[in-house]
Amino acid sequence: MPSLFGSNPSSSDPANDTVPSPSSSCSSSLDMWNYFFVPILLCLTKELSLAKAQTSTGLLLPSQRGDGSADDSLISFSSCANADPKLYYRPVIGILSHPGDGASGRLNNDTNASYIAASYVKFVEAAGARIIPLIYNEPEEILFQKLELVNGVLFTGGWSKYGLYYDIAKKIFKKVIEKNDRGDHFPLYAICLGFELLTMIISEDKNILEPFSASNQASSLQFVENVNIEGTVFQRFPPNLLQKLGTDCLVMQNHRYGISPEKLQNTPNLSRFFKILTTSTDKNNKVYVSTAQAHGYPVTAFQWHPEKNAFEWGLPMIPHSDDAIEVTQHVANFLIREARRSLNRPAAQKVLDNLIYNYSPTFCGKAGRGFDEVYIFTQRQARI
Repeated sequence: MPSLFGSNPSSSDPANDTVPSPSSSCSSSLDMWNYFFVPILLCLTKELSLAKAQTSTGLLLPSQRGDGSADDSLISFSSCANADPKLYYRPVIGILSHPGDGASGRLNNDTNASYIAASYVKFVEAAGARIIPLIYNEPEEILFQKLELVNGVLFTGGWSKYGLYYDIAKKIFKKVIEKNDRGDHFPLYAICLGFELLTMIISEDKNILEPFSASNQASSLQFVENVNIEGTVFQRFPPNLLQKLGTDCLVMQNHRYGISPEKLQNTPNLSRFFKILTTSTDKNNKVYVSTAQAHGYPVTAFQWHPEKNAFEWGLPMIPHSDDAIEVTQHVANFLIREARRSLNRPAAQKVLDNLIYNYSPTFCGKAGRGFDEVYIFTQRQARI
C-alpha cells in the first residue's frame, strides 16, 4: 500500500507500524514552517495594531501616543475642559408636598399627612439633582428657610386647589418671581395641578379653569403654528422626536380641568405671562393648552405628566416606549440645566439635613393603581 509520505518500504519494516516521533522528519518540517511564518505573523499583527490605533485615536492611552513627551499623563488631564464657574453642579430642587397620602387614606389617614409621589423625586434625580421636600403645612418660617436651600421648585399633580395649599403655592410662586427679578435664575416646573394653580394665581380668578375629559389618557402634543422653541423645554429635543410628539401618543394626561387656548389668550394676565407651546385634545375632542412657557421667567407649565413615563406603572395608559422614556429624560434635563444657572450656593450641611433622603418612601403599587411609591409626611419636623 502506498505510504502517505511518498515512500514504499517493505511490510516487514517495523517503522511503518508506528507514528513518527517529534524527533522524526516531521519535526524538521515544522521547524522550517515556524522559521518562515512566525516572523511574518508577528509583522502582520503589529501592522494591524497600528492601523487600528490610527482609526480610533480617541481610545489610546497617553503612554501609547508615542509623542516623546516627558509625562503624557499630564497632557491627558490638561485636555479636559474646565467646569463653567457660572454654573452650580450640585443643584437642589424643592418639591411641594400635596395634602393626603396619595392613596385616598389607604396608607395614612392622618389629617395632617401630605405626600410627594416618588416618581417626581426620581425624575429630578435622573437629571442630576437632589430634592428637599417643601412640606406645605409645616410652619411657614421653616418652609421658606428651606426655599433658600434650593435652586428651583417643582409643583406636582394632585387635586387640591383651595385653602392652605393654594395659599402656600401662591406664596412660593411669588418668591420664585422675586428671585428672578433680583437676578437669580430660579426655575419653576408646574405639572398638571401645578399648571392649574398657576392659571388661577396669575389670572387672579379661582374659577377660570374649564372641565376636560382627559383622565388616564395617552396623547400627542400639537405645537402651535410657527412657535419658537428656542430657550424652551423642547429646544434640545432631536428633530425626529419633536415630529413624533405630534403624531404618536408619547405623553400621559390625567386631569379633569385645564384651560383652552382661546381663554388663555383672552385673559390679559395669562397672555402677558405665558406663551402657548403645545395643545392637546381630550376624549371629547376639546382642545386645551398642554405646555406653556413664561415670557421672561424660567417657568414652564405642563398639563401632562413628564415624570410618569419612566417611573409610574399603576395606570394602563402611561406610555413606556423608548421614545416616551426619551421625552421624560429631556424634560427632566431641561429643569436641572436651568437650576444649574441659579446663583444660590446653600450650606452643604443644611442641605444634607433637609434632603428627602431623611425620609423613607412607602411602596403602594400592589394595589395596581395610582402611584407606585410615595413619601408621606405626618409630622411638622423643623429640620432647618
